[in-house]
Amino acid sequence: MKYLVMLCDGMADEPNAQLDNSTPMAKAVKPCMDYLASKGEVGMVKTVAEGLKPGSDVANLSVLGYEPAVYYSGRSPLEAASIGIDLKDTDVTLRCNLVTLSDEENYEDKSMVDYCAGDISTEEARELINYVEEKLGNDIFKFYSGVAYRHCLVWKNGNPHPGELTPPHDISGRVIKEYIPKGDDTAALYDLMKKSYDLLKDHPVNKARVEKGLRPANSIWLWGEGTKPALDSFFGKFGKKGSMISAVDLLKGIAICAGMKSVDVEGATGYIDTNFDGKCKAAIDEFKNGADFVYIHVEAPDECGHRGEIENKVKAIELIDEHILKPVTDFLRTFDDFAVLVCPDHPTPLSIRTHTSNPVPYLIYNSKNEVDSGVSKFCEEEAKKTGNYIEKGFTMMNYFLSK
Repeated sequence: MKYLVMLCDGMADEPNAQLDNSTPMAKAVKPCMDYLASKGEVGMVKTVAEGLKPGSDVANLSVLGYEPAVYYSGRSPLEAASIGIDLKDTDVTLRCNLVTLSDEENYEDKSMVDYCAGDISTEEARELINYVEEKLGNDIFKFYSGVAYRHCLVWKNGNPHPGELTPPHDISGRVIKEYIPKGDDTAALYDLMKKSYDLLKDHPVNKARVEKGLRPANSIWLWGEGTKPALDSFFGKFGKKGSMISAVDLLKGIAICAGMKSVDVEGATGYIDTNFDGKCKAAIDEFKNGADFVYIHVEAPDECGHRGEIENKVKAIELIDEHILKPVTDFLRTFDDFAVLVCPDHPTPLSIRTHTSNPVPYLIYNSKNEVDSGVSKFCEEEAKKTGNYIEKGFTMMNYFLSK
């Protein structure tokens, strides 16, 4: 039996006037998803429990069958695992975004122009983070470069609960004054952010970007604090040999911490320009090489949601369906027995450009147990109509693997 999870990050949404009061899922032309939905089980699942922030960290842990209340120790530590940082139990890590801030004189008067610094390349970002480490790193704080705009700060003997730290993608276009670090132990973190602006605003990398009409990565932004994670082995928990295919350090880190194989795909970016065909080939290769379970994570719908890119969000869903889901599903038919789970991790509504904790639609298809679900289109409205509801998202994996 082979198991495929197609995780479409942030795919769920709300009805949008520019889509004829429809959602991107309903609007997208996605014949494979719709067919699987028509012949499988469709419903809604609560991937983010009440009281937890609706991040991809919590939501993907939940989809993978790990109860966040038990296993979650913060977002950044999972990314640190992917980067290869050997964390000590007393270390605290933080996500260190490279962002674009506006140019007001006082730091707190600036606005969050772009949470990902104009899609800065990993090569450019590495040079900037290395420069920040050279100037601001010390025995207490150490900076590590990651992928694109996503990086890591390790705080030796730090406070795992320093105060209120806001994700930059939650405040696009807003003045940062109300969202700068707040709390008893955030002064040093805020000082690093302010100093980084003075270091980066005139850095040669940013001067070159501005000359090309690109946004400069002129500040770091710290958030997503946490401590060394301890996930049970996925194989030990479910008895399945698993592989993870993702462009982002967060999912790679989850895989590493869970003892799954993390597969790198050349050209996988986390955006709509990602290598969809490469992810498809990687998944097929993993099944050929003996994997029982493959989890394909595509970030593109989420990024489009954060940016308010309506047409691109629809297009991202269509590209997933055409270039990944259909060919992988067609390949799995050579194994006879297989099951497919398709779902988002959380909604990222275009109207607010950030995550919510609302339930998301899911479909579970079993090649040996096709049913007439009565669903003609895989989307939020049709999923709600079925009445199927999984209240605790972390239980869905056991349910799926029992198919």
